[in-house]
Amino acid sequence: MTKKSLSLTLILAMLPFVGAASPATPAAPQSATPSSVTSSVASPVRGDYVEARTASVFAGACHYNGERVTEGRSAVLAWRISGGAFNGVDLAGVKLVAAVVCDDNLAEAGAARKSEFVVDASTDQQATAAVAWAKSKVGDQLGQVGTVRREAVTFRHDADEYQMTAAGFATMKVQAMPDAACCSQPHLVWYQPLMPITARRVGYTVSAAYTGHANDAWNRSDENSAIYGNF
Repeated sequence: MTKKSLSLTLILAMLPFVGAASPATPAAPQSATPSSVTSSVASPVRGDYVEARTASVFAGACHYNGERVTEGRSAVLAWRISGGAFNGVDLAGVKLVAAVVCDDNLAEAGAARKSEFVVDASTDQQATAAVAWAKSKVGDQLGQVGTVRREAVTFRHDADEYQMTAAGFATMKVQAMPDAACCSQPHLVWYQPLMPITARRVGYTVSAAYTGHANDAWNRSDENSAIYGNF
């Protein structure tokens, strides 16, 4: 046997021992997140919003000035939450209605005001969290919050119309203004929404009323006194 063939034979014979002497390093385990583990980041609360005031939001200057001092001291605010959580509580499906009354026009930031709530929620915990969320958003607008009741609330948003009913407390029927006039003539919009919202529009109030017992009842209709949008 030649030297060349002898060397080749020795190399081939040693190959199995090379693999055994150097065991493969096991792959590092992958860190998998169980499906039951949820993110600790709170999910933003989102949904539909509509409010109606006792003063025209969109009007001519003379009409606005005529109402500014004596009107616009009350409003009904309504939220329909489609998703999100607050203080660790899921608020999807909750509907809230607040009735606010102020010593002056609601546009006066320093004027004293008070409010009450009706909340349509599955549990007391959900209702409490929903009101706490509303306070975190519009606490200054709500002022002193009084009665909070869990009652059924109907809130419908169909195309360009909103309808809200909280029996024995408040109702609203609001429609979009023709030709989105509030956008083409912004100089005739005198009030901003009490709630921070996106896609803000002024609405035509077919009817709006507060029929609770904590404050004086009121009823408005056929005026551009509503604002709606998303949060």
